[in-house]
Order: sequence, then C-alpha cells, then structure tokens
Amino acid sequence: MVATSHERGVSTLTLDSPGNRNALSARLVRSLGEALDDCARDPAVRAVVLTHTGTTFSAGADLKEPANPYTFVGLMRRIVELPKPVVARVSGHVRAGGLGLLGACDIAIADRTSDFAFTEVRIGVAPAVISLPLLPRVEPRAAARYCLTAELFDADRAAAAGLITEAADDVDAALVPVLDGLRRASPQGLAESKKLLTTGVLDAFDRYAEELVQRSASLFITSEAREGIAAFLERRDAAWVR
Repeated sequence: MVATSHERGVSTLTLDSPGNRNALSARLVRSLGEALDDCARDPAVRAVVLTHTGTTFSAGADLKEPANPYTFVGLMRRIVELPKPVVARVSGHVRAGGLGLLGACDIAIADRTSDFAFTEVRIGVAPAVISLPLLPRVEPRAAARYCLTAELFDADRAAAAGLITEAADDVDAALVPVLDGLRRASPQGLAESKKLLTTGVLDAFDRYAEELVQRSASLFITSEAREGIAAFLERRDAAWVR
C-alpha cells in the first residue's frame, strides 16, 4: 500500500495501490498515517517525499472502501503537523481527496503530464474536508472556478493557483535543489519554520474540522449523492446532467 525508502536524510513514501489508482481507501489512509508516524519518530529523517506509482497520484476517495472522514482529516493534519517538511512529487492525475494530500504538503512539485480536478460536484457532494488545507493556500478565484465546475486543469494552472509550488518538465530534476536545501537545514530550524508557515492551516483545522466532517457525512447520504455515486460507478451521466 505504501512503500518506504530512505536516502541521505529523506524518506520517500510511495502510494502503491494500482488496483484502485491510489484511491484513499481505509487501508491506504491507515498505511500512510503509520508511515508518517514512523518518519516523525525517526531522528534520521530530515524530510519526507510523498509520491506514487503509476499514472495517478490519487483518484480521491475510494467509494467502494471509503476511509472514515475523521481518519482522513487526521491524516491531512498529520502531514501539516509533522515536524519535518513533506514534499509532494507528482507525475500524473490528481483528483478530489488526492488534492487534500497536496494541500497538506509543505511543497508540491508536479511535471507537465499531471492534471488536476475537484470532481466532488459531479457526484453531488462538496470538497468539504479537503478545503481545510486547501483554502488557506489556493487563490480564491481559482478555487471557486475549479471547485464549482470540476474542470480539468494542468500543472501550470495549478502552480498559478497556489495548489502546487512548481510545474516542471522534469519533476525529479526540479526536486534536486529543494531536497538539497532541506538536507542542509537544521532539524530544529525546519521544525520551527514549519510551525510558523502552517499556523493558518492548523487554525482552519481547529475551527472547522468537526463542522466539515459532519457536512460531508450529511451530503453523502442524500439521494443526489447516491445517484451521483451510482452514475460514477456505472460510467454514465447523472440524472441532473443537461
């Protein structure tokens, strides 16, 4: 589910669930949370890279085996609160809940094969819990457009919107100076600087997490959401499509 490797102070956590395009199942969320906890405890880890196998970083929530929304909120908060920088490395598709993982990361770099979409409105729900790390970071007009239309957008637009840090032709080449900088930084300096940078994001979690989990849960049990999820699984248009 999550493969781990370590090189010169950087642990790489690789989402490896190709059968469901790295969708956020209960099992994957649990496995990633455990791997992050291991990184937090290990003094040899200076920083974490979060990446993926295959052509999809994450397809969003696993609608067949969904994670508990509290557990997923806890996972995003783990990333934000980890006393070590977390860098997302993306080379592929990112959808819905997968964008929440990107928003929680401190730095996110994607290559130009990558694309992104907030697909929640297509199934009758809203990007409720993932808004916790995203809305403090993403440019408001861009957030409004992409959350309301579910349009596909590319890495350059994602960078302009603040969803990712950089769009690159070669994601691994773009990571080299970033990881070099993190390896040269002191553990205390990184931890304390990250605290300063994530204050606004953590404030959103403290103030709104419970309300948004409840809102998300209430949306998923509506007749519209049931129709939207059925249409998605059956690969057809939902009843409301005009």
